[in-house]
Amino acid sequence: MNTGRSSEEEDCPFCQIANNQTDTEILESDDELLCFRDVKPGAVHHFLVISRIHIDNCKCLKQNHIALVERMEKMGRSALEKVCDLKDIRLGFHIPPFSSVPHLHLHALAPASQMAFKSQLRYGPQSHWFITVKPYQLVENRKK
Repeated sequence: MNTGRSSEEEDCPFCQIANNQTDTEILESDDELLCFRDVKPGAVHHFLVISRIHIDNCKCLKQNHIALVERMEKMGRSALEKVCDLKDIRLGFHIPPFSSVPHLHLHALAPASQMAFKSQLRYGPQSHWFITVKPYQLVENRKK
């Protein structure tokens, strides 16, 4: 039985963070998820929530991942509520090939209304490659 990790996971920077192989400051974590600051923030507060298990991206989500995505959203909101008002936030995923790291990660940004023009293009409501957190819709979109 192969219990080793794949080379893809070993090379994945988010798997390295999840496995405590970096000095990344973890803001929140549990057995399944962790949250940390984005190294290239698109807003004053920009956090990433990742799963400890390697899932390539939002297009790989299946019906059994709905609860995981809901927990990711909850952790993103929890991290943001410590630093801002939750009325002005953006939570979502980049659609491949527009994701910078091939490991499922939720962007949690605030204040959304104060994001610069470039950030609005990447994370704003008019972005064609950023989808908001709607777990059932993520799974349904994958079926099409």
